[in-house]
Amino acid sequence: MVETATKQPVLEMQHISKRFDATQALEDVSLTLYPGEVHALIGENGAGKSTLIKIMTGVHRPDTGTILLDGRPVHINNSQEAQTFGIAAIYQEPMIFPDLNVAENIFISHRSRGGVVNWGRMYKDAEAILAQLDVRLDVRMPARGLTLAAQQAVEIGKAISLKVRVLIMDEPTASLSAHEVDQLFRLVNTLRSQGVAILFIGHRMEEVFRIADRVTVLRDGKFISSRPKADVKRDQVIREMVGRDAGDFFAKSEVPRGDLLMSVRGLGKAGVFTDVNFDVYQGEVLGFAGLIGARRTDVGLALFGIEPADTGEIIFEGKPAAIKAPDHALKLGIAYVTEDRRGLGLIMPMSITTNITLPTLRRYLSALGLVQRPSEQRTAETYRKQLMIRTPSVALEVGKLSGGNQQKVMLSKWLNARPKLLILDEPTRGIDVRAKAEVHHIISDLAAEGLGIILISSDLPEVLAMSDRVLVMREGRQMGIFDRKDASQERVMTAAMGQQEHAEAVQP
Repeated sequence: MVETATKQPVLEMQHISKRFDATQALEDVSLTLYPGEVHALIGENGAGKSTLIKIMTGVHRPDTGTILLDGRPVHINNSQEAQTFGIAAIYQEPMIFPDLNVAENIFISHRSRGGVVNWGRMYKDAEAILAQLDVRLDVRMPARGLTLAAQQAVEIGKAISLKVRVLIMDEPTASLSAHEVDQLFRLVNTLRSQGVAILFIGHRMEEVFRIADRVTVLRDGKFISSRPKADVKRDQVIREMVGRDAGDFFAKSEVPRGDLLMSVRGLGKAGVFTDVNFDVYQGEVLGFAGLIGARRTDVGLALFGIEPADTGEIIFEGKPAAIKAPDHALKLGIAYVTEDRRGLGLIMPMSITTNITLPTLRRYLSALGLVQRPSEQRTAETYRKQLMIRTPSVALEVGKLSGGNQQKVMLSKWLNARPKLLILDEPTRGIDVRAKAEVHHIISDLAAEGLGIILISSDLPEVLAMSDRVLVMREGRQMGIFDRKDASQERVMTAAMGQQEHAEAVQP
C-alpha cells in the first residue's frame, strides 16, 4: 500500500447525518477512502455502519453532509448511480441469480445495447475478468452449484466488470470456512494491488487486523476514531466500540435466586447453532449477548418451539421437555416476546384488549363458545394499570400507541399467559429512554416475583445492567457465561468477537 498522504482520496463522506423518525442513525460521521487501501469499519450492532454504506450505495439520502468523489461533490440518488460512479457492494449472502450462468451473473447489471447478446464475447470477457482475480470457474456453469466463496468471487467479478473503484464488503466472511476466507482475502489483495478502495465491515477482530490498512470505529451513530492499523490495539478498539457507561441504564434489583427452572444441555440446530448449555433459575435474568449473526434469537426460537432444536436436551422443572411447537412451550409455562412487534408480535389494527387476550382466548369463552367481552376488558385494564400503558382506552387500536406502549402491550399479552419462563428478544429496541427505563423496571419486578427471564439484547449496557449472568454467543457457538460481577463490557465484547482465551467463563 502506498502512503495515503501521497494519494488523492477516491471517496469522502463528510459530516454525514441521517435520522429515521426518532432514531438518529448517523450524526456528523466522516470517512475517507483511498485507492489501494483496505479500510475496516467496525462497531457494535446499531453503530450506524449499515446506514452509512446504504448512503454510499444510494439506498438512502443523507439529511446533511457532503459526498465527494475525486474531490468533487456528488449526489448518489440510487444504486444505479452508485454503479455509474464505480461504487459497488457485496454482502454476507451473495446476491446472485442461481438459474443464470457465471458469465450472465457477472454482466447482469450492464445495460443492453440492442437486442442481441454476443455470447462469445461475453464468455471471453467473463473469463478475462476472473483471470484478473486468479479465479478458475467455468463461466458457462449455472451459479446454483457454486460454493459461497465462488459466489462471492462472481460478485467481485461483477464489480470489476462495472469498473469498480470503491468496493464495500459487508460481513463477507460470516458464512465462510477458514479456507474460503483465505481465498477471499487473496481476491481482496488482488483488488488492492489494482488500486481499488475497499471498505471492509466485519466483527472478527483477527480478520480486521489481518486484512485492513486502516481501522475506523463508529459507536451509536457517531464517529469515534480512525487510525492506521499499526497504531491500533485490540483492547483499545473494543473500549471504543462499547464506550457507553452501563450505569446510564436502570439496573436490576438484587433478589435471592430461586429453584432451578430450566436446564439446557448440548442444544443445537444443524447449520444454525451448536452445543448450547445453560441453566435458568426462578428470579434470575440470564442475558444473551453477541454481535450480529451470533444466533441468539435462534436459540430463543428453539426454546419456544418456533424453530425446534434437533439435538440436545431441555429439562424443565426437573422433567425432560420435547418442545416441538409453541403450544408445547406454552403448556410448560414458557412465553416468547418477539423482537418484531409490528410484524409478528401485535396485530396493529386490532384493539389493545384483543391483542392482550388473543393467546389465551379460550379463557374468555362462555359455555356457548362466545367471547365474554367484559372479562377481556377487565384483564386489559389490569395490565394497563400494572404496566402503565398510556392510552385513553383499552379499546384503542394498538397501532395508534407509541412504540414504548406497544412494547408494554406485547409484554402484557404474554404475561397474561402466566408463564414461568419469559424469553424477551430485544424488548427495548426502537423505544425512547423513558419507556426503556419503564420496561427495565417491569423486568426487574417480574424477576422479583420469581419469574425466570432470558433477555436477548444487542444493547450490551442493557444486558450488563439487567442480567444476573451473561451468556455470550458468536456465530452459533457459546463462548462463555459470566457472573454479573465479572461481566465487564470489555470481557463480554472480547468473547463476542471470538477471543475465547480471554473470557473467564463460569459453568452453566
